[in-house]
Amino acid sequence: MILVGQRPETHTLGGLWEFPGGKIEMGESPEYALQRELREELGIEAEIGDLKIACTHSYGDVGILILFYEVLFWKGEPKAQHHTGLDWVVPSELPNRNIPEANRKNLPRIYKAFNI
Repeated sequence: MILVGQRPETHTLGGLWEFPGGKIEMGESPEYALQRELREELGIEAEIGDLKIACTHSYGDVGILILFYEVLFWKGEPKAQHHTGLDWVVPSELPNRNIPEANRKNLPRIYKAFNI
């Protein structure tokens, strides 16, 4: 199962379902940023594993770097603190979800990297 969160309608890409995470702040490692974002967005304390995928995507003139890490385990029950809702989905359901193009185009790589 994969956890996805629905972006608030008032945000960029509002209403779309995304993988929890966020932006790296100045001075943070990517792993620490993911721990912080999961604490802020879901209220959990997570142990971050290996980097599984690094890819890029462009939204017009804005380019983004997307990093997918394995989460080894977490403490706490994920709660929607940023998203309007959370949902555990089977991997085969992801193509049927309204997900950002940056994630949709990388689904085959995601499935392969996580042996799905």
